Amino acid sequence: MKTIAFNRAASFEYFIEEKFEAGIVLEGAEVKSLRLGNCNLKDSFCFIRSGQVTLKNMHIAVYDKAGSFNSKDSKRDRKLLMHRKEIDKIVGRINEKGMTLVPISVYFKNALVKVEVALCRGKQTFDKKRAIAERDKKRDLDRQIKNYL
Repeated sequence: MKTIAFNRAASFEYFIEEKFEAGIVLEGAEVKSLRLGNCNLKDSFCFIRSGQVTLKNMHIAVYDKAGSFNSKDSKRDRKLLMHRKEIDKIVGRINEKGMTLVPISVYFKNALVKVEVALCRGKQTFDKKRAIAERDKKRDLDRQIKNYL
């Protein structure tokens, strides 16, 4: 399993409650661009409309060797492929206050491109400050242990 892109901002902005694996509908040139690692999940999100999960604002760079059949829109909406029971479960949880569906990572599983999406609850400002303080404490502790040894 080769990871193509990881959304680091999601773990800082949200509490991750539950993760799901989904397939994604792509064009051939987009797959070639993903093999080169040209993908960015920053500011991307998912929404559900008429029973289909759609990924919005995921940037896949245009593959320059694709020719005239290449899609010129690098941030187009992309359909995610999930089982109906999973979609129904997600819809029920999203209707709760403060829940959202966020892509966490994009990776190759065998020859297929998969997207890991997560049900998340938004963090408040004080939660983010606490996470930064804990990370700084851990970094200082690791530094002291390294210098002691």
